Amino acid sequence: MKQWTRSDTIALAYNRCTSCGGSGLRRSRKGGVTACKCVLRAIFRICFSRFQDCAEKSMYISAPTLERGGSRGRRYTWGRKEQEFMADFCLLSKRALSPEEYDVFRFYFLLGGDWRICCRRLNMDRGNFYHAVYRVEQKLGYVFRSVEPYALFPLDEYFGGATRLHIDDLHAKANESMASMVQGQMPEGDDFDPEDLEMELSPVSNRKKRVVPIRAPLSRNRVAQPEEEAA
Repeated sequence: MKQWTRSDTIALAYNRCTSCGGSGLRRSRKGGVTACKCVLRAIFRICFSRFQDCAEKSMYISAPTLERGGSRGRRYTWGRKEQEFMADFCLLSKRALSPEEYDVFRFYFLLGGDWRICCRRLNMDRGNFYHAVYRVEQKLGYVFRSVEPYALFPLDEYFGGATRLHIDDLHAKANESMASMVQGQMPEGDDFDPEDLEMELSPVSNRKKRVVPIRAPLSRNRVAQPEEEAA
């Protein structure tokens, strides 16, 4: 799985974070070094911002691109990267989150509901709701960076077709089971530690799926993210 380094995290870290001091790295409960929660939230927000950009465009604007790494019989294939990114974003989120967390994700991020509407719909107070939002961002940030062989983050690798793996390694990873990445296996609670997921996540590939473009139900205007609380 992903080995986090200072070069990976320092540009994403919150400079006033009390857990990592702005470095993006912290000690995990197992004694190792892992990414800070502020870094995982930043990764999710970058991916979500790109998801909004893709969803706001018309399906006819996205042009097919030629990319490497299709089926075993062909070295190159045509695809619509923006529609694929939206599908991967939604499907990975649904697999990684518990039903309660997915409701928070769906109402707040996908449907663009205001926090008041979401709290009333989910029967939660404001404090617990935003704790749930931060927990969803942390989980999905880790998943988007760690899923193999086609991670959603960094975005330039996803959209540019760049990869550090040989084509045979891509096929091997794409054929591995994703049965362990099901709802309910992710750690729960505010003590979420990315290192606890190291043995739970398995490679996921959606290259053979039929991509159905979706319309963006993003009615909420883009607003500045709430200032990071002490992690």
